[in-house]
Amino acid sequence: MNARILIVGRSPNVLIETLRILRGKGYSADATNQFDRVLDDYAAEDIDVVVFGGMVPADTKQQLRQEIGERNAHVTFVQGLAGIAGLIASQVEGVITAGEPDDSHVTYDGEQRSVRLTLHSAARVTVEAWWATSFTPPEPKSTSMQVFGAELEEGSHSIALPAEVPSVASFLAVTVGSAVHTFTVGAIPQSVMNMVPTGGGSASRSPVASSQLPPVSEVNTRSHDQ
Repeated sequence: MNARILIVGRSPNVLIETLRILRGKGYSADATNQFDRVLDDYAAEDIDVVVFGGMVPADTKQQLRQEIGERNAHVTFVQGLAGIAGLIASQVEGVITAGEPDDSHVTYDGEQRSVRLTLHSAARVTVEAWWATSFTPPEPKSTSMQVFGAELEEGSHSIALPAEVPSVASFLAVTVGSAVHTFTVGAIPQSVMNMVPTGGGSASRSPVASSQLPPVSEVNTRSHDQ
């Protein structure tokens, strides 16, 4: 619970909602979409987990990984699977709980569209699904549903996804006890990935730089109490 989290992304609504979820669970979290001010506004040595949103240019991510990593060898970098707040929060929890004892084995079978679990002891299991409903920038939209939630006995189990969960831009979080596992059900369309700014200079590190993407309002929770 003491891990300090920094989310670097573009969409104001996604950033703020992710912070609401993480802070509501007791985590220390901040967010910014001011790519060129990350190292000015946040002390790298104080950060445990850095999450990058999908619209952060590749050169910006590479530079921040290098500069933060040089100052803090213990930081963990996470690539967000999609601009969905609940999913990002689950990814963060998965990283934070990765070092805790996990008496289970969890996989996703894409061909069968089912979660496979092997439990070595009884545990509370939940499966939540998210999927994108709109990719229109700057604020992507999504929805979610709880697929499963119950106590399961020791042994092997299979949980099928309902037809409502689409095969495009869809994701799962499987929670077994306190351990969280995230999976991609259906990938983000390439047409959406093509909107990611390619970078190529200091201006590319600004969230207003790409001609394909509309400008967004500033989010920087170190400077502004969101």
